[in-house]
Amino acid sequence: MIMKPLGTKPWCGYGISRVFRALFYSTEALAAPSPRTDTLYRRISRLGNPKISMTPVLNQWVEQGKDVNASELHKIIKQLRKYRRFTQALQNVFVKRKERGERVSGWIRAMVISEWMSQMNYALSSGDIAIRLDLISKVYGLDQAEEYFNSIPESSRVDKIHGALLNCYAEKKSLEKAEDIFQKMKELGFIEHALTYNVMLSLYSRMGKHEKLRILIQEMEENGIEYDKFTFNIWLNAYAVTLDVEGMEKLLSQMEADHQAVLDFHSYFIAANGYLKAGLPEKAWIKLKRSEQVIGSKERKIAYEHLLTLYAATGKKEEVYRIWNLYKDVGRVYNSGYLSVLSSLVKLDDIDGAEKILEEWESANTLFDSRIANLLISAYCKKGLLEKAFALVERVVNSGKELDGSIWQCLATHCRLNGQMAKAVESMKKAVSANGPVWKFSRSTFAACLEYLKKEGDLEAAHEISGLLRERGLCSNEIYNRLVDYLNSDKDSGALDAMEGG
Repeated sequence: MIMKPLGTKPWCGYGISRVFRALFYSTEALAAPSPRTDTLYRRISRLGNPKISMTPVLNQWVEQGKDVNASELHKIIKQLRKYRRFTQALQNVFVKRKERGERVSGWIRAMVISEWMSQMNYALSSGDIAIRLDLISKVYGLDQAEEYFNSIPESSRVDKIHGALLNCYAEKKSLEKAEDIFQKMKELGFIEHALTYNVMLSLYSRMGKHEKLRILIQEMEENGIEYDKFTFNIWLNAYAVTLDVEGMEKLLSQMEADHQAVLDFHSYFIAANGYLKAGLPEKAWIKLKRSEQVIGSKERKIAYEHLLTLYAATGKKEEVYRIWNLYKDVGRVYNSGYLSVLSSLVKLDDIDGAEKILEEWESANTLFDSRIANLLISAYCKKGLLEKAFALVERVVNSGKELDGSIWQCLATHCRLNGQMAKAVESMKKAVSANGPVWKFSRSTFAACLEYLKKEGDLEAAHEISGLLRERGLCSNEIYNRLVDYLNSDKDSGALDAMEGG
């Protein structure tokens, strides 16, 4: 499938996303306006499942005679990309207003976004094309992104579009292709500032190519390309991940002394992480205190969420509670905040404190997030507090909510370790039934459950759970057939050993 570019028509500026920002990125539900206000933004925000098409929502909005505001569409696009709802963000939707009176308002371009755009003869700006290239890569992969890039007339492949392709390669860690397009951009004179260099620096850092990173920084100096704060942070992180404390400290001191270098809390977070990895928690604590002094008013929520987990890593429980109180003073508490503080308290073995936070969350008017309950259930299991774990599970289930397969499997595993095999079997059955694509199936726990059922003579239950396993694609037909042979005879088919080793 080749996505064809469609001319030029401005809508908004485009900035190549900085890959390295993911180090400190926190996801949250799309913010919604006041419940009293019915807006297109609010309606789309309610689409919790990223696979749900926005086309019916947009069509309904237009059929009701409502305007499609360009600035609101821009905000929706930005949010969809920000919260990684890329499939929706690729649905370039063209909607038609109802005829009113004697004239038709015409086609309104709602860049929220459908693959219909490839069939519509509409003009796109270079920024639009760059965004589309980025989304195609995320949804369909690099091959399709390259096809789309190659379909763009060479005269239209401006710096933004080359930069978008470079960013696609960097995001997918396609090093050789990234280096090729980067070299081409230099030859075309498309690199005049640090942003494009930062993409390559981040790629080298993430792939452990630190010598190449140093060479590229030297090239920036020779070409008169000024560093920005992102350049410094990538460089700083390269020292941190390699435990080069001396190099990290030297660069940080250089950054602090350079009035042109705008330090932010990210820089100190990176240094704190480096100290923690090097086993120097007190030095990490000092940098975290320093980071608080440079947190801007608009950055407090995201910064505090990371501070919670970093202070927990230093073992400073009092600091975790202090930051949590500051976080709550900022405004509404979202699930990401509860996740940060709960994981921090669990890490500090403060189960009593975690229970109080869970009560706060349950009483707050927030969307249900199974990860929050999972944190405490998992903590109970690891401490052998299975009664508390099952009590919390019952509370969640009785409230009409569902738990994912990973937490049921956690319960099954710890029940097995505690000799409670009947509960282990029941939990494993629910784990397999609730199976999703994001959890790692424990073959050893399943094998233990199957062996228990055979010894108890409950072959019907054993066959049932084995069948579920195959239906969910968690074992091959060969393994399934060997399991059936094992259940139907006294022979050891080797199926359980094969599962435990997998």
